Amino acid sequence: MSKRDYYEVLGVTKSASTDEIKKAYRKVAMQYHPDRNPGDKVAEEKFKEAASAYEVLSDADKKAKYDRFGHAAFSQGAGGGGFSGGGMDMNDIFSQFGDVFGDDMFGGFFGGGGSRSRSSRSRGQRGSNLRIKLKMNFEEIANGANKQVKVKKHVVCNTCGGNGAKDKNSVQTCGTCNGSGQVKRVTNTFLGQMQTVNTCPTCNGEGNTVTAKCAPCKGEGRVYGEETISIDIPGGVQDGMQLSMSGKGNAGERGGSSGDLIIMIEEEAHESLHRDGLNVSFDLYITIPDAVFGTSVEVPTIDGRAKIKIPPGTQSGKVFRLKGKGFPEVQGYAKGDQLINVNVWTPQQVSAEEKAFLEKMQQSPNFQPKPSK
Repeated sequence: MSKRDYYEVLGVTKSASTDEIKKAYRKVAMQYHPDRNPGDKVAEEKFKEAASAYEVLSDADKKAKYDRFGHAAFSQGAGGGGFSGGGMDMNDIFSQFGDVFGDDMFGGFFGGGGSRSRSSRSRGQRGSNLRIKLKMNFEEIANGANKQVKVKKHVVCNTCGGNGAKDKNSVQTCGTCNGSGQVKRVTNTFLGQMQTVNTCPTCNGEGNTVTAKCAPCKGEGRVYGEETISIDIPGGVQDGMQLSMSGKGNAGERGGSSGDLIIMIEEEAHESLHRDGLNVSFDLYITIPDAVFGTSVEVPTIDGRAKIKIPPGTQSGKVFRLKGKGFPEVQGYAKGDQLINVNVWTPQQVSAEEKAFLEKMQQSPNFQPKPSK
């Protein structure tokens, strides 16, 4: 199913300011919040959709890529570690964007201590992003490609499952915040009582404390390892373009969300063809007799070879076009062409016999340049 436009999801225009985008996201998220719509899967998906839209549009770099390439810039989407803008679960959403709603907002809004106030606490520390370069040849760029890439990075510890504890008995509810991850403080002022809510200093907002650390990861919840990642690259990408896979960077500490994997496209040069935007060009050299009498020649294309006819009297500088033999547009239906630039080859050395023949030919009016009309 195709994704909705992110601006449409939040109900803003492309010229909307950061504050307007934030305000719009808060409004949509409030409307479809799970605590307001218990058991409503449609509302839950709309809530996640709004979070995906805000994740992209609130980030200047991601917004610029989205404005240029649309969803294709983050094309893998949800599930399986898709490109940025998809694949977030509820914990990711509340840990990353909780500041948009404000501390304990849902607890106050839904009658005190709402169910979401505990799950919105922070879980460990988010992992850092990773950057890799991915080489692609012309054929892969034209058709799109799936790449299996081995990435060395921090991965979730299999022994403790990421919580950093030796065993389940080593995880205890924090006694300071009673598992909420937050501490409330009431102070008396001349305006009356004021309540502040802060992250629990004992558990750092996790709600739990670890009494005995996991040995393999030393309590971090992650170890250094390797992961094979399947990357689907859309057709038409260009050299230097960056794609982002959400959640495929370094694993976070103690259950924190993973960072992103940033993929930079590196375009491999072709031995014969040259890229010009969506078009691809080829320099064809023919002899003087071929230019005079005409001929048929084979030329290389992105996906093989093609035969073209050179008509008699073809001039140097003539350009032939093979429709649809170029690159596809990343976001859209357009496709480039292959341009064949004809060059008549002039010999640099000739024999005495050839020189005499050319001098005789030079006297013929048929071999005199004709002015262009």
